[in-house]
This record gives sequence, structure tokens and C-alpha cells, in this order.
Amino acid sequence: MKNIAIIGTQGVPAKYGGFETLVENIIGENCSDDIHYTVFCSSKDIPPKAKEYKGANLKYIPLHANGAHSIPYDIISMIRCFRGYDAILVLGVSGCMFMPVLKLFSRSKIIVNIDGLEHRRAKWKNWVRWILKKSESLAVRFADVVITDNKGIQDYAKELYKKETTLITYGGDHAIMDVAAEREKEVLEHYGLTANGYCMSVCRIEPENNCHITLETFAKSHEKLIFVGNWDRNGYSRKLKEEYKGKYSNIILADSIYDLDILFVLRKNARTYIHGHSAGGTNPSLVEAMFSGRPILAYDVVYNRETTCGKAYYYRNGEELAELIKRDDLDGAVMKELAREHYTWKKIAKQYEALY
Repeated sequence: MKNIAIIGTQGVPAKYGGFETLVENIIGENCSDDIHYTVFCSSKDIPPKAKEYKGANLKYIPLHANGAHSIPYDIISMIRCFRGYDAILVLGVSGCMFMPVLKLFSRSKIIVNIDGLEHRRAKWKNWVRWILKKSESLAVRFADVVITDNKGIQDYAKELYKKETTLITYGGDHAIMDVAAEREKEVLEHYGLTANGYCMSVCRIEPENNCHITLETFAKSHEKLIFVGNWDRNGYSRKLKEEYKGKYSNIILADSIYDLDILFVLRKNARTYIHGHSAGGTNPSLVEAMFSGRPILAYDVVYNRETTCGKAYYYRNGEELAELIKRDDLDGAVMKELAREHYTWKKIAKQYEALY
């Protein structure tokens, strides 16, 4: 039996976020009998305090896992992992300034998923970017194994750090639901939508996800859009909400949806799915959308092209997006085929276990 600690997430059950969804799906039914996980969770983010979930032990840190608290949250988790684990899986680099100390005092194999170049995200101030960049460099230097989730990130690590990394993507088959026809009808009616009569986008409302481009484009169009996100998250999201909510009859701004049944129905019945992310690696929401088999309109960056194997439809600005949403000859069947081939959790869980 191998004992594995997972640190760096809010914890489980997963509510929102790629790393949380990753943990949710590599434990439980996809986990081999000879692997036992301990997941470090935020008692501020994941109440109530269950001691076990899907066969994994849960240990709690009394800090939020995101924002300014993420660095001490990760460091405290690392300190509590000094003994008792065959491997430590660190998701993200927030606390990796502490990595040299962890390496010194722990005999565990240290595996770090460096995520999607967090220091490049527009939301961070310069000093935060410096810390994240330094943390990334220490993670790559001191980890026994570095995981990258996208070929674009893998190439970046090799070029900058001269480090070979292990490529493991994300799964999306958890988003496939068996929803009755009556339930589908109910969901569509609730949002005032008809099958194949609208476009859809789901993301955190942040500048690097180019939400403004999507909204500006549809404000000039007659095509219908439902855009799901956290519209009260920050100044950027609140500004867009003020500008677009209720002002255009063809634009629906929906608050974050955590019910996978509802998300599946909305994705499955959309005419196209719009993915505006310009930062990060393999984005979980894109992988989930691929399983719906709808045409994907993706912002043209290397990460999105790698995830979709160059077979989606790409845009670099509002004009190009406007041309794509006018077309009625777009096909998404290849997206589902690629998703089934590359992005199943059973396969990804085994890839992680091979590293331990």
C-alpha cells in the first residue's frame, strides 16, 4: 500500500476548480486498491469536516486555499507532510517557495503539477507575479517529478528550465450525465432557450478569459448567448455585469452553476461552445465541453490548439468570432471523439499512480 498526500486544493468534495475536480476523480472508483490518499482541505472552504471521502482521509487547514492565504495554506500543508507518506502530490506552485525545506526534511517522493503559468495571469499585481514565478522555478528545481498538463506548458518548462516533464492532462467524462428528456426540457425552459438555438460559454470572469470580447461580439449580433460565470467576483466581472446584464435581449448572464446535470443539458443543446481562455494549459471547462460533441470556438493560443488537437475553430478577436458564430456548417463530432480518446479519468488516474 502506498500512502499519497495531496496538497494545494480547496479539498473535496469538489465544488469548483480544475485541481479540485482532478482530486475528486483520481480518488474513489478510479483509484487502485494499493493506493491510499490523504487530501489536505481548507476548513474555511469545504465544510462540514468529514474525516473521510471516497476512501481518502481528509485533513484540514484553517485558512482559505486561494488568494493571499494560498501561500501559508500550502506551506502548512507541506509541514504536515514531512513524515508518513510515500509521495506528496503538490497541485500548483503557490507555496513552493518552501519546496527546498520540504525536500530537506521529507523522504517522500515529491511530485508537482505546475498548472498553467499562474504568474502570467492578468489579475495578479507585479509583486505577486514575482513570487509565483520564483515559486515555479523552485518547484521545478526541487521536485522529483514535474507534471505539465499541456504540450504548450511542457515546451515552456523545457525551454526555460531545461527540465523534462511528465505530460498528464485532465479528464472530462465526469460531465457526461444521463438526463431524462423531461428534465432537459425543464432546464432549457428555465433559461428561455431552445435546442440548437443559442451559443454558450462557461468560465471564471477574469480578463485572461476574454469575456469582454465574447460579450462585445454578441452585443452586436442577433445570435443568442448564455454566459455562465461568477459575475460578482471582481471589478472586471462587476463592470461587465453592469454593462450587459438585462441590456441585450439575446444575452443571458447566468451565475455559476455547480449542478452537472444542468451544465450537461446546456452544453449538449448549444449550437456552439465558446472558450475564451488565453492563459493556462489544458483547461477543464474546455475538456468537459468537448464531451458534449458541439462545435468549439476557441481563442487562438497554443494551449487551446493542443487540447483540441488543432481541430476546433479558432479566433483572435471579436471580428473573427463574429464570423464564426454566423456559420451554420460547423461540426463538433470530432471533439467528442478526441475527448473519449485523450480525456477520461480512469486513464489519467493510472498515469498519476504510475508516478508514485
